[in-house]
Amino acid sequence: MTTKKESPRSTKHALAIFGASAFVVGAAFVFAYGPLPQFLSVTYSEGTATTTQSNNPDVPPPPPPLDKMAYDLKLLALAHVATSSPWYSAFLQGTTTIMLAGATTTTKVTPKLWPVHAVYPADGRALLPFNRIVAYYGNFYSRGMGVLGQYDPEEMLARLASTTAQWAAADPSTPVIPALHYIVEVAQASAGKDGMYRARMPDDQIEKALELAKQINGVVFLDFQVGLSDVQTELPIYEEYLKLPNVQLGIDPEFAMKTSGAKPGRVIGTLDAADINWAIQYLSKLVEKDNLPPKILMIHRFTMDMVTNYKQIKPTPQVQFVMDMDGWGEQARKENTYQLAVQGQPVQFTGFKLFYKNDLLPPSTGMMTPEQVLKLTPAPVYIQYQ
Repeated sequence: MTTKKESPRSTKHALAIFGASAFVVGAAFVFAYGPLPQFLSVTYSEGTATTTQSNNPDVPPPPPPLDKMAYDLKLLALAHVATSSPWYSAFLQGTTTIMLAGATTTTKVTPKLWPVHAVYPADGRALLPFNRIVAYYGNFYSRGMGVLGQYDPEEMLARLASTTAQWAAADPSTPVIPALHYIVEVAQASAGKDGMYRARMPDDQIEKALELAKQINGVVFLDFQVGLSDVQTELPIYEEYLKLPNVQLGIDPEFAMKTSGAKPGRVIGTLDAADINWAIQYLSKLVEKDNLPPKILMIHRFTMDMVTNYKQIKPTPQVQFVMDMDGWGEQARKENTYQLAVQGQPVQFTGFKLFYKNDLLPPSTGMMTPEQVLKLTPAPVYIQYQ
């Protein structure tokens, strides 16, 4: 890919803004992751597949169907629901009334928050919940914004490999996918030429992330801190990348300042379900148009007001939704924030962020281990390190 002649993402433009006014970002406030034979076409019906010959070698085979039973069983496992629990059987049956063994009458079951009965993904290529994504976060221009840019690429990838191995060992039942969570738009302390208080990163930096992810068979998240702009304006600028099969999306409400009109870093920003649903629909159209695997939208959160009207957020078969706990501090504080801002307001999947530096600030006695995070209900399927 090449940068367009009049691209707003030129290296010179981005470096000028970034060098003049970049500041450390990312949770700056204390908070209150068998191929079909060629030339076969497949027809799916109720989870079964039949194959018929196709004489057109240019027609790719259709995607594998989703195993809905395996999907639901994985959700129950992530939510730590015991097989003996009435909710276990009720969830699998999609009901709140079940007949217990030996009983002649139905029993009313009280639904639990987790797992969530959200829409099923469009096909079996969906990454969640069958995998856990473990991501390194940051920006290549800054060693202070996160571990992604703190080390030279070779060392960073080696550290990421070590980290993903820890998670694979902690939960052998869930394959781990490495990810680079790259901040493609960085909130700024100064307004910039257009007054939007955000800097767009150039194409060569995005392609660097893509190339590094390719080396480790991983995925890339493009993360947006939109400042006084909005997701409706900013996302389409990066469509050439967002429509790639291995590129996912992250949006950080902390630096979405349009509602308040304040400069980033002065107050915590916010996104409404309407903005999030617009992003979901935008990605859904990209997936449908190019027959892509279902994408993931990850939203950072560590206060209640960062996301408003969460009940109206609507994942689609084309887009899986992750609410990521983005707060730092001691273990008890992180767990409390997870319970309030993520677990307590369920949408579809959950994520959890760990800070190599800020999680060690007093009174903390150490970072949470993978084993400790996995005890959370539900166990997060997306893990991010800054």
